[in-house]
Amino acid sequence: MTGLNIEQIKSLIPHRYPFLLIDKLVDIVPNESATGIKNVTFNENFFQGHFDSRSVMPGALIIESMAQSAGTLVMHSLKKSNKNMSVYLLTVDKAKFRKPVCPGDTLHHKVLKKQNVKNIWKFSCKSYVDDNLVAQAEVSAILNSE
Repeated sequence: MTGLNIEQIKSLIPHRYPFLLIDKLVDIVPNESATGIKNVTFNENFFQGHFDSRSVMPGALIIESMAQSAGTLVMHSLKKSNKNMSVYLLTVDKAKFRKPVCPGDTLHHKVLKKQNVKNIWKFSCKSYVDDNLVAQAEVSAILNSE
């Protein structure tokens, strides 16, 4: 399998509307890499106040969307579900925001595993709109049994 749809993602991570920030996961190489897809629409609740003059997706939510992509890859790779295990964001390092993300954009979060020690996973993440790098960060996550 090279892709997960929204229902499959919901079985892997506990996030739900309005905080589920990926629509699908594609190009999956288990335990290694994947691409999370987020279709950015004007209907998202955060655009009501960010900003009046120009709607821009908050950087913190871009990071969260990256982290959800990485967390979904971890849970899928380990064949776990959100019923018996959760993955939590642990650190965010080297975050950079290069271009605004606006309604109508499609984010492609390329997540690449850098390290996995016991229940801690570290990823290098780069987010693109079209072929333009819009954000990047290193994120780590920890798995906890429920």
